[in-house]
Amino acid sequence: MSIKGFNSKAVHAGDLYIPEIGNVTTPIFEDSTYKYPNSSETIITDNTSKSTFLYSRWGNPTVQSFENKYKSLEKTNHAVAFSSGMGAITATVLSIMKSGDRMLAINVLYGQTYYFFARTLKSYGIDVDMISVDDMNKLKIQRNDYKIIYIESIPNPLMDVLDIKKIGKYCREKNIILIVDATFASPFNQTPVDFGADIIIHSGTKYIGGHSDILIGVIGCNNDGYYNSIVDMRKTLGATPDAFQAYLAYRGLKTLGLRMERHNLNGMKIAEFLESSKKIQEVFYPGLKSGKYYEIAEDNLKGFGGMISFKLKGGIEESHKFIKNLEIPMPAVSLGGVESLITIPAETTHSEMTEEEREKSGITDNLIRLSVGIEDSEDLINDLMQALDKI
Repeated sequence: MSIKGFNSKAVHAGDLYIPEIGNVTTPIFEDSTYKYPNSSETIITDNTSKSTFLYSRWGNPTVQSFENKYKSLEKTNHAVAFSSGMGAITATVLSIMKSGDRMLAINVLYGQTYYFFARTLKSYGIDVDMISVDDMNKLKIQRNDYKIIYIESIPNPLMDVLDIKKIGKYCREKNIILIVDATFASPFNQTPVDFGADIIIHSGTKYIGGHSDILIGVIGCNNDGYYNSIVDMRKTLGATPDAFQAYLAYRGLKTLGLRMERHNLNGMKIAEFLESSKKIQEVFYPGLKSGKYYEIAEDNLKGFGGMISFKLKGGIEESHKFIKNLEIPMPAVSLGGVESLITIPAETTHSEMTEEEREKSGITDNLIRLSVGIEDSEDLINDLMQALDKI
């Protein structure tokens, strides 16, 4: 029987069954090393070596089970898991780029990604040009010597939306590698490989894990060469995740579809509520019909997610007071968990950017980012309302 549905694959794909035990879920293999050579007639091979498992920095059965489940949902031939999302980003880019190469990225990125591109890569002799989301969507690309174009499908923290369909077509025509960080969308709301992305990256800490209790990253791709290079870089950097972290991510994937349905529903309701408030200057959410990127979102996303940013009328003092008076969302970084989290990007996720860099990117002191959880939307709206009434 062929399993086609997202939730069916989420539950069953990639599971590691051991007939001699009759386990229902993949076990946690906390092994650092394995019997080698292994002459068993029923060997389970390591995807990274096509041979028996040897050492867990190279490959681990629990980690591989998570990778197999993820690639089934992402619709890619390969997957590689990392000890964090930044581990996935750095290993992927460094496995492809070398001194003298040039890449293009959007100028609104997760803060640590921006730092890696703008500062770290420069010290390695790798040039990174950055353009706005609008220029990227309009393909206002001035050079033809880029090896990589790097985008976030829904950039952090302003919730713009990239037209991956258009950008993917351009990259195929120009023979440019397209890397998409699709963390904010999740594989439930978007599979960028459908639009021509070569490599998809996720911070699995977020929606994939879903419970704010792990650090893990993962990439998906179809190209054997990219896969082998990324695997080699993971081994070299030592960024392989622990088996227990991989197990929690594997378990999180099983309910990803159900959770995302609720995140999508809550996100839309709360974005509409915030847009109606007289104390809110502007709301950024892909699903709002009044939004600048709504048509692109409709064409590139299956759902709009639970990430909302908005600007309060006022400054940093009003932002602090509003957050302090909330009872449900916890002031914390990260996102994608079952619980709602709220933060001021200028003070947290994008604090390593200079004030000038933040200003160019539209990250003002009154910008607030809300990760909407799966609580009852009525409770969340009432809480937001009472906190707004106090400023």
